Amino acid sequence: MVGIIDIINVGLFAAALRMATPIAYASLGGIFSERVGVMNIGLEGMMLLSAFTGVAVTYYTANPWLGVLGAVLVGGLMGFFHALLTVKFSGDQVVSGAGINLFAMGFTAYMSQVLWGSRGASESVSGLKPISIPILKDLPVIGPILGTHTPLVYIMLLTVVLSYILLFRTPLGLRIRAVGEHPTAADTAGIDVHRVKYICVTLSGMFAGLGGAFMSLGHLSLFTYGMTGGRGFIAMAAMIFGKWMPVGAFGASLLFGFSDALQMRLQSLGLLPPQIILTIPYVLTVAVLSGVVGRAKAPSDYKPYEKG
Repeated sequence: MVGIIDIINVGLFAAALRMATPIAYASLGGIFSERVGVMNIGLEGMMLLSAFTGVAVTYYTANPWLGVLGAVLVGGLMGFFHALLTVKFSGDQVVSGAGINLFAMGFTAYMSQVLWGSRGASESVSGLKPISIPILKDLPVIGPILGTHTPLVYIMLLTVVLSYILLFRTPLGLRIRAVGEHPTAADTAGIDVHRVKYICVTLSGMFAGLGGAFMSLGHLSLFTYGMTGGRGFIAMAAMIFGKWMPVGAFGASLLFGFSDALQMRLQSLGLLPPQIILTIPYVLTVAVLSGVVGRAKAPSDYKPYEKG
């Protein structure tokens, strides 16, 4: 007989934090992009391309940190490309993001076939090793949850705090928010609106790159086709649920991470049919969006800004 303690325990919460990490990274990227008035539904594709790049670079260099660097650079490149299409050429933001997602699916499948002879999965590589935080790992309850993780988990927690400070406690953050909320006023005040948009949308891609790198190097140590599994879209739901605030988005990411960890636990215990269990994170995403989107106020109207 399976009891509640077999399902919900400290191990489940530790897994929830791990599963929340790529969602949190991508949601932070979405916040920076949407705070300057550029919708980025291409987060999914950016994460997927970065996950592939991280494994490919690690495969040839045997250094997972170079893989992380490559993933971040590719994510930033795709973010810059999205900014180029939507800021300079005033392209449709949804079409641009969807194009990135489609390109990522096709390109990673093709390159996996070229590099490893399989569209389904790459060869295993040396992933990022977990580290333990002294003192913290020995604390009751908290230690098993927070004490031992790969470095990208701790970097994510630090990034959430730094992002909040940057956006809401610094003059630069005020400029970023002004560009999204009142671009004409920002321009009048001497802020280069287009430059700020380029920087933040590129940064958005770099955050997505960290999320992709975590999935392929901090979690599985290999690349599998479509491994992001919709987490880029879930990250957008977390961003909206968190009202475009870093701490709020992180809390929503934990909720989605918990649902993901829970479905994995239930599947391992065989309590429900796997077809039902696998839908839990996506049903939760739809439920959250259904209840929040109508009341959420976006920080921008997402219209391209034309100077003068």
